[in-house]
Amino acid sequence: MNNPDIQIRADLSDCTDIHVLRETVARFQRIFSGSGYGFWEWNLVTQRIDWSGGFWERMGYTPEDEVHINNANNIWMYIHPDDHQASTDSMHEHFRTGKPFSSFYRVRMKNGEYIWTQVRADSIRDEQGRVIIMSGVSFDVTALKQAEEALRESEARQERIIQSSNDGIWEWYAQKGGFHFSSRCWELIGFDANDDEITQGEDKIVVWRKHIHPQDLAKFDQALADHLAGKGPFDLEYRLIGKDKALHWVRGRGRASFNAEGKPVRMSGANMDMTQIKLAEEKVIQAKVAAEKANQAKSEFLSSMSHELRTPLNAILGYAQLFEYDLNLTQQQMTNMREIRKAGDHLLQLINDVLDLAKIESGKMTVSLEPVLVSRIINEAFTLVQPQADARGIRLYSTTQSFDGHYVVADNVRYKQALINLLSNAIKYNNMGGEVEVKLQLLDSKTLRLCVRDNGKGIPANRQAEVFQPFNRLNAEFSKIEGSGVGLVITKQLVEMMNGRLDFQSSEGVGTEFWIDLPLASEWNQQQTEIIKSVDYAPTQLAFANHKHVLYIEDNPTNIRLMQQFFERHSCLSLDVAEEPFIGIYKARSSQPDLIILDINLPGMDGFEALTVLKNDSMTKHIPVVGLSANAMPYDIERGIKSGFFEYLTKPVDMNRLIETLNRIFLG
Repeated sequence: MNNPDIQIRADLSDCTDIHVLRETVARFQRIFSGSGYGFWEWNLVTQRIDWSGGFWERMGYTPEDEVHINNANNIWMYIHPDDHQASTDSMHEHFRTGKPFSSFYRVRMKNGEYIWTQVRADSIRDEQGRVIIMSGVSFDVTALKQAEEALRESEARQERIIQSSNDGIWEWYAQKGGFHFSSRCWELIGFDANDDEITQGEDKIVVWRKHIHPQDLAKFDQALADHLAGKGPFDLEYRLIGKDKALHWVRGRGRASFNAEGKPVRMSGANMDMTQIKLAEEKVIQAKVAAEKANQAKSEFLSSMSHELRTPLNAILGYAQLFEYDLNLTQQQMTNMREIRKAGDHLLQLINDVLDLAKIESGKMTVSLEPVLVSRIINEAFTLVQPQADARGIRLYSTTQSFDGHYVVADNVRYKQALINLLSNAIKYNNMGGEVEVKLQLLDSKTLRLCVRDNGKGIPANRQAEVFQPFNRLNAEFSKIEGSGVGLVITKQLVEMMNGRLDFQSSEGVGTEFWIDLPLASEWNQQQTEIIKSVDYAPTQLAFANHKHVLYIEDNPTNIRLMQQFFERHSCLSLDVAEEPFIGIYKARSSQPDLIILDINLPGMDGFEALTVLKNDSMTKHIPVVGLSANAMPYDIERGIKSGFFEYLTKPVDMNRLIETLNRIFLG
């Protein structure tokens, strides 16, 4: 018989369990709804899916859509078409193996957009092992997928940048140990990443160091060690021996990361191929060395040529000058000697032209700009070239009367030199009996053009581009016309140094016209007195009468005889000669001359060394020393002045300049 009390207690207990169960279900429903996840159960027999958790609500669907969504046959309408096959394959794999189901696919929202969802599920099977119920959860992983996509894009972008830069990438991790080199690192030195030498199992840094040039290995190790010790950046150019045994230059740069204790934990870097740059640098250096050698060879040639030509010219012009002191010569004899001197001066001018070119090329030619009266320059130039014109029957004339008072801004000496060069060429390359005209014209209110026109053979059109090339005489070197081929080059550069312009026009068979454009000198006092200079061969006179003893240290007999004859013509001067520098120093100490004239090229000791000895000797340091040498290059003259010579005279000796020097020394 049943006990009523026991039955009542049982009923109360059941009521309590139902209440607890309902509260538990309610709590889980609140959790599911608040999570935003989709909790579902799919009955494969009825093809119904029961959803909870608010998954579809978050995608914009309403309770009215629930009937359609709960039908498993409709679920594929919400999955992105591109993801159907992958989802189906994953489900079949779960049915076949029983492993937990996991899949990613895109689900269509109410507004037509798609989000990524991850689905995880498991299933219940019947006695035959067929799946009858699947239970799982779906949750939004769109943010994760976007992050993954951004990461892939970033990696792809970095990969593209790395590939386009042609650099190799390397990394080192303290925890993993060893270095990782990208395949491009090995390609830089001719290897493939699959070569046996690269894949033989050794630490890659060991393999890499084997290919570093022995002379650069210590430098590489030290730079890496210094950087890992925090002593500076790792940025190093070094050589590697490639697979082809050739040298490859790389520039390795990297940066390490350090932990809180200051110890390196990671280092990343790149290797840049510098081989072509280094080869180009080497070619530039070789070209520079070759150019310097060529320039040195040219300077040595010019110096040697100048010295060798000046030495015989010293005798020619020196002895010609001595005849100026002979009062018993007839007028015809004196005229003949002056013709010899003019020819010598012309040859000397050719030598100076070459030296002027060297000065211009070295940047040591200078000009002094001032207002210059153009008519005076033309008159002086005509005086100097008239004998040349007369010898070939050339009519030389000017049509400049209306410009007699015009000034230009120029260097007086260089302007005249430029005009003489143009006149000389117009005469040399003209026909016998031709004409040369000089005319002036105003281009505008600021520029005056000086033109030199001839009616010679003209310059062929196909050769006109070569006119201003040095040493190019347009085949005139095979004619009897004298010249060095540098006159026009010098003239052009001199005109440009004076802020002017030189150009020409020529017609074959008609003639050639060159012109110089220079700026006018504004507001210049045209009434200013002009000192007209001209060639004057009259000898300069000594300005002192008391006796002076001069020591001449020279080893060339011709030069010695020339100087002896010059001193014989002056009673107040006596000359002592020493043909060796050691003898000259001895005579200077013993005879105490008033002046020493010192050659530079001497046997056993050159003139600069002898000067140093004389200046350092207390017995001779007070004696003025004048240098006299055929070494007449600009750097020779500059060196002579800086070395301590009172004056540095060049051969052929200009007797008037020598007398002027003597006057300055003994009257100073």
